[in-house]
Amino acid sequence: MYVETILQAKGTTVFTLPETATLAEAVAMLNAHNIGALVITGSGDTVVGILSERDIVRQLGTDPAAALARSVRQIMTADLVTCTRDTPIDHIMDRMTRRRVRHMPVLDGTSLVGIVSIGDVVKIKIEEVEHEAEALRDYIAS
Repeated sequence: MYVETILQAKGTTVFTLPETATLAEAVAMLNAHNIGALVITGSGDTVVGILSERDIVRQLGTDPAAALARSVRQIMTADLVTCTRDTPIDHIMDRMTRRRVRHMPVLDGTSLVGIVSIGDVVKIKIEEVEHEAEALRDYIAS
C-alpha cells in the first residue's frame, strides 16, 4: 500500500502559509481548520518548512510574550521529512517514528500535492489488518 491510497481517501487539500506570516496568523489558521500543522511556503510557493502544534508550544515555552508576533520562518521546522505518492506506507511509518514527526508533506518533484498525518497512517494500517482478518475468517469458514 502506498501514500496515494491515503490521498485518494482523504483528498489532497493542504493548508499553507507564507514564511512571512506571523505565529498569530498561523494559530488562527490551525484553529479555523481544526488541523495540527501548516506547510510553510517561500517564494514561488516552494515548500520551505512545516509548522506544527509542537513547534508552537516550544516557542510559547521559551518566549510567550513575543511569540505571537514572530514570523513562522523563525519558528517552523525547516528540516522537512517528505514523501511522494508512491512511497510505501510501511516506509512512512518507519520515517515518522524515527524522525518523531506527525505530519509529512507529499511532494511531486517540488510541487506540494498532499499531506499525510500519523493518524492517516494508523487508520489505513488498521483497515488493512481488519481486511486481512476478515479474509482469514472467510478462508477458515470455507
